[in-house]
Amino acid sequence: MRVPRAERFVPFGDHQTWVQITTPVNADPHALPLVVLHGGPGMAHNYVANIAELAQETGRVVVHYDQLGCGASTHLPDAPADFWTPALFVDEFDNLCRALELERYHLLGQSWGGMLGAEIAVRQPAGLASLSICNSPASMELWVAAAGELRDQLPPEARDALTKHEAAGTVTDPEYLAATAEFYRRHVCRVEPMPKDFLDSEAQMEAEPTVYHTMNGPNEFHVVGSLRQWSIIDRLPSITAPTLVVAGEFDEATPATWAPYVTQIPGARPHVFAGASHCTHLEQPAQFRSLIAGFLAGCEASAQ
Repeated sequence: MRVPRAERFVPFGDHQTWVQITTPVNADPHALPLVVLHGGPGMAHNYVANIAELAQETGRVVVHYDQLGCGASTHLPDAPADFWTPALFVDEFDNLCRALELERYHLLGQSWGGMLGAEIAVRQPAGLASLSICNSPASMELWVAAAGELRDQLPPEARDALTKHEAAGTVTDPEYLAATAEFYRRHVCRVEPMPKDFLDSEAQMEAEPTVYHTMNGPNEFHVVGSLRQWSIIDRLPSITAPTLVVAGEFDEATPATWAPYVTQIPGARPHVFAGASHCTHLEQPAQFRSLIAGFLAGCEASAQ
């Protein structure tokens, strides 16, 4: 059964946010919309597109959008570095909710999207029914430390290539890219060949890398961008929405990186997928969606 999908642009100041709305054929009147926040920053929605299958599986509307600076939304390659901040993306989300008239909704964020979800949730928006933080660190200091530990487990030739080219600033050298690919195969997505949705997100980021390179850096583990000092740990007790924290056994977001979400958010509960890594939703899609569906239904049942 083909599920109806509609695309539109939402004005955001002088810019445009691209939105995709997936509407179930047989909608459940009690099922609240789910808004999906992609990662990066700047990786666009493509690699989390399969989460839209929750629309037909749960009878709820699922909203994807490309955050400013990537995908089909407005690109701003000449914007100054200090333009790109977490607050900018919180404002974009708030603007989107107003435009779509989302009075009550669930929020799911993957990787950077989970970080952004937490930034939204600490502000206690009235419409937030639940928060799913998937494969996300609570601070970039913890993320970088975890990446260092995982790099130490790579084959010696890969470790040496990473160190050599980062010191030389030659991070586009084929030797460096091959070592990066080995890290990704272990800790980012363990599906081979890499899923097309992931490759599509990666390709659009590489074609216009402003947001990713400015806020993060050249790859997942060499963090030299403006987010390198980011942390939300001390603000997490402000989150009042029911919270689910998801990770993979081999995730680059290791337990040390996401533990603060569980210990600092009242009532938060974790779930780790055995055999999966950072893109759990691509590696074990049916199991991932089943977990999310159960969590959302439970939140709605308890709120009645």
